[in-house]
Amino acid sequence: MATERVYIGIDPTAGKRRLTYAVLDSDLNMVALEDATLDGVVEVVAAYPAATCAVDAPSGKNLGLMAEPDYRETLGLRSNASRYATFRVCEYELRRRNIGLYRTPRDPEDAPAWMQLGWQLFDALRAAGYALHPQAGARQTFEVHPHACFTALLGHRPFKKNTIEGRLQRQLLLYEEGMAVSDPMLIFEEWTRHHVLSGKMALNHLHGHDQLDALVAAYTAYLLAVEPENTSSVGDVREGTIIVPTNALKDRYS
Repeated sequence: MATERVYIGIDPTAGKRRLTYAVLDSDLNMVALEDATLDGVVEVVAAYPAATCAVDAPSGKNLGLMAEPDYRETLGLRSNASRYATFRVCEYELRRRNIGLYRTPRDPEDAPAWMQLGWQLFDALRAAGYALHPQAGARQTFEVHPHACFTALLGHRPFKKNTIEGRLQRQLLLYEEGMAVSDPMLIFEEWTRHHVLSGKMALNHLHGHDQLDALVAAYTAYLLAVEPENTSSVGDVREGTIIVPTNALKDRYS
């Protein structure tokens, strides 16, 4: 295993689906883009002596900070109101900017399967020697949200990720950011009138949305390690913070 630092993005999924992970080197080349079980992902990630790893799942539990009157006042919210009271602070910070994402319930037993899997993953990473950001270390992990990443990089909310337009947009963005992915515009060279009419449109150059989520998570890990000035952290470290690949979050994204 090479000793050079790598940058990892992991996209946990629900049910029996395998997790998707991406590994980038310092030149943004893809070292790996695979699906694996939780144990398989941990085995891969634990093998790297120097790595920054982004996980698309809550890194901490909901401590109810957004329901505390005094805390709400520090955020400029009405202390006696209930809006956003059931969210973590980092979730509030993105939602108030019109970036939709999950809500972490107060009771961990009420959390969906993918979220509980995410907590298991973070526990396994810590056991493997990964320090949770902002703690420093040769191995570091943190929470990321791919939709927020793509929104911040684009400057507006992207197309839905499970559409061809959304996949094209996301991969083109990563390509323009310098990642060694195929130029997604190449798919149009293979499309003819016959292909479109028959519904047989080749998507050979286009990654799936789970892969794109893992790739943008890995790219955010790269920025946090190499260009931390081009990232922002939202939330309260007691509950978990989310890293976003921009140094200036907008007040609202259309």
